Amino acid sequence: MRDSPTYWSVAREGVETVLPTGNWLGAGEAAVLLGVLVLTTLGTLALFGVALIAARRRRSRPYTVLTVAISLLVVRSVVGIGTVLGRVPMVVHHLVEHTTDLAIAVLILAAAYLVTGATGS
Repeated sequence: MRDSPTYWSVAREGVETVLPTGNWLGAGEAAVLLGVLVLTTLGTLALFGVALIAARRRRSRPYTVLTVAISLLVVRSVVGIGTVLGRVPMVVHHLVEHTTDLAIAVLILAAAYLVTGATGS
């Protein structure tokens, strides 16, 4: 049954904790989602590589800030893969994903501000 929660246990340092994971994904859906996440991770890694090269060549703050923002896209993809594989709990997934969304937006705005300055010119 899809709506009933499932549980997995974590044993660390002699203490066992039972955490709800939810039965939110079927095997076929997981395979497709994992494939998509692998492709997006490879794409964001390639984009991050290009951004690193550009930031190194330009040596400017806006390029560096955008490179950090792009690195957070890689983090999001890796967390997504970890969630599909059952390594990252859904609560952690949502906290990381939404926090990185905010950080990416702030970094992009900061890069735009650094390029244009306070005057907007």
